[in-house]
Amino acid sequence: MTQKIEIEEKVLSENDKIAAEIRKRMKEKNIISLNLVSSPGSGKTSLLEKTLSELKDKINMALIAGDVQTENDANRLIKAGGNMVKPIVTGGACHLDAKMVAQALNEMNLDKVKLLFIENVGNLVCPSSYDLGEDMKVALISATEGDDKPLKYPAMFRRAGIIVINKIDLLGLSDFDMDRVKKNALQINGNLKIFETSCRTGAGLDKWFDWLRNLV
Repeated sequence: MTQKIEIEEKVLSENDKIAAEIRKRMKEKNIISLNLVSSPGSGKTSLLEKTLSELKDKINMALIAGDVQTENDANRLIKAGGNMVKPIVTGGACHLDAKMVAQALNEMNLDKVKLLFIENVGNLVCPSSYDLGEDMKVALISATEGDDKPLKYPAMFRRAGIIVINKIDLLGLSDFDMDRVKKNALQINGNLKIFETSCRTGAGLDKWFDWLRNLV
């Protein structure tokens, strides 16, 4: 058991060193970076598609799309108007790490970029432990999931700065309770900023777009 802990600490220590280098590089270039994390199917790619459609002519954005096996998400983002999209296929790993992100950034021209999105692998466990050099983690959940998600995965919500509650057009079709999920999230992290969105109907997206404009 002790050996396993030492190995994990060594891996995270190396990761954090690379993440610090990424963060320094982004700061020097005046780039804001957001790490989008969620369970599979919460709507990370859909939110990024809508964001590209609305802001691609106003903010220079770069996107890293992580996935276990395919480049499907990256292709969707390119189709939505992303002109700087880099896929990372982990080949089975359940999260991105700083080394993967650093390699992807080395293959991108970031000179005019103002906003970097890192779309992590769909998983609310492992990505919480890996710093990618981001300014902030953005955690997504959806109205098709349990409203106890923040309580079940506290590490992720404790380390996030933003929570996006997506697919609100489906409220009422299950036992998901909006007030309860907010209470659970704020119980874990009282500083969370919360957005309620529907990528299908567009509800709430204007507040998300406004926040990104102000952020940049």
